[in-house]
Amino acid sequence: MFGKARTKAWKHLENVYKHFNEVQMKDLFANDAKRVEKYTIQFENMLVDFSKNRIDENVMSALYELARERGIKEQISEMFSGKKINTTENRAVLHIALRNRSGKPIYVDGRDVMPQINATLEKIKNFSEAVRLGIFTGCTGKKLTDIVNIGIGGSDLGPFMATSALRHYWAKDIRCHFISNIDGTSCTEVLNKLNPETTLFIVASKTFTTIETLTNAKTCRKWLVDALGEYAVSKHFIALSTNKEEVAKFGINTDNMFEFWDFVGGRYSMWSAIGMIIAIAIGYKNFERMLEGAHAMDNHFLNSDLEHNIPVILALIGIWYNNFYNIHRYAVIPYDQYLQYLPSYLQQLDMESNGKSVSLDNKYVDYATGPVLFGGAGTNVQHSFFQLIHQGTEIVPTDFIVPAISHNEVGAHQQILLANALAQSEALMYGKTEEEVSEEMEASGKSKAEINRLKKYKSFSGNRPSTTIVLRKIDPYNLGMLIAMYEHKVFVQGKIWNINSFDQFGVELSKKLASNILSELQGVNTSNSHDGSTTNLIKYIKNIRK
Repeated sequence: MFGKARTKAWKHLENVYKHFNEVQMKDLFANDAKRVEKYTIQFENMLVDFSKNRIDENVMSALYELARERGIKEQISEMFSGKKINTTENRAVLHIALRNRSGKPIYVDGRDVMPQINATLEKIKNFSEAVRLGIFTGCTGKKLTDIVNIGIGGSDLGPFMATSALRHYWAKDIRCHFISNIDGTSCTEVLNKLNPETTLFIVASKTFTTIETLTNAKTCRKWLVDALGEYAVSKHFIALSTNKEEVAKFGINTDNMFEFWDFVGGRYSMWSAIGMIIAIAIGYKNFERMLEGAHAMDNHFLNSDLEHNIPVILALIGIWYNNFYNIHRYAVIPYDQYLQYLPSYLQQLDMESNGKSVSLDNKYVDYATGPVLFGGAGTNVQHSFFQLIHQGTEIVPTDFIVPAISHNEVGAHQQILLANALAQSEALMYGKTEEEVSEEMEASGKSKAEINRLKKYKSFSGNRPSTTIVLRKIDPYNLGMLIAMYEHKVFVQGKIWNINSFDQFGVELSKKLASNILSELQGVNTSNSHDGSTTNLIKYIKNIRK
């Protein structure tokens, strides 16, 4: 596959595609009574139906051969064993250790990392329960009921998504808030809702130097000190960091500093101390349940053969579309309001991990890697971008996530929601021919002229792929399983593309340029070292702000 000389399995897939790309899924269903049985896997409370994809036994056999050729099972074992598979940064990749419930050791450089992980989890448990029970209070003795997470990227998206997804489990007197954007509006709008005496700020920054996070944290600190005095900082701020010196300089009691490790990337970190706000909101027992759900998926991923391995299968189907059909996008549509922020979280997980153009062999790739991911909550998105998914010229493979039971069973709401979810996948696959449209219009009394005028507009090409993932209910355990499933899917795709899914150098260049531009906007530096457009924009904005 790599470079212009493709591997044997890759060339075989190219040949399979040539003979398969025009096949209609509805014909595959019509010709195989056991198709659903073949292409559905149930794991605990999760059912994954991937039968509505452009696949058959020959396609899947060729994809499994590609996975074997790339040594996917061996590479999974390498990650779980603590090998430093993040080669550009010479680090292990052990988010799986954060939710390791087996009691078995996991080693990095010959040292078992589980004792320090378990010690931090115990510290999270003790602190989160102290806040929930009113044992750890603010400086005036009042219970801390407004919890504000200050972070960005992985220190924000994961906790924000998970606390939103598990809103049903929040303590009744706890309210969660998130500040991430450097835009002052983000900070101001949250602070306007708060009482300083009952607010706890969580500053999430590994280095405690991230400019967005520290700028927001300093604004919140000033707001608190103006209201309650300098002494309040140590009672109303905690840190999720490894930089003890900077944490202490900020005024945070380092006893309330919770560490995490360089073998955990930001977008994989909500299982660690970064998940503190989750533990406070839903209680540590429920936080543990989330870890247990993820651990169950980890075991499935590690121990299942390729043909029954959910993350591997989803990864391979994604490869099939991305690299053979040249479909470089997919959508994730959760049919549950609590999961409305899941697509945003998965955007970072997938696009930051596999948005790479250099291989592990230190060569520029000449094939497609990470696709574009987008999505939103059904049924809302049915009335926005689903027009394109159904009738547009771009094919968009879609994951439908469907909880069978709602936490809020009101009247017929859930049945209508479920009906919509199932109807979308069926409509995408079957479509509607011009002949079918004509018959329907004729039966409703439309004239021949009216039928001819509208039949093309009302027809649907169909043969548009989707996967449906059914969960019993969105609870901490099932959420943990779901997120771990997508993490492992991304890992497998990165390994097949021969890229490092665990660095993110692509976010650094603009940060450095932003630092230079900031000094110019502030009048500290007048260096004219930019392109003409940027120079003119700086000048124009400075004039407006005079």
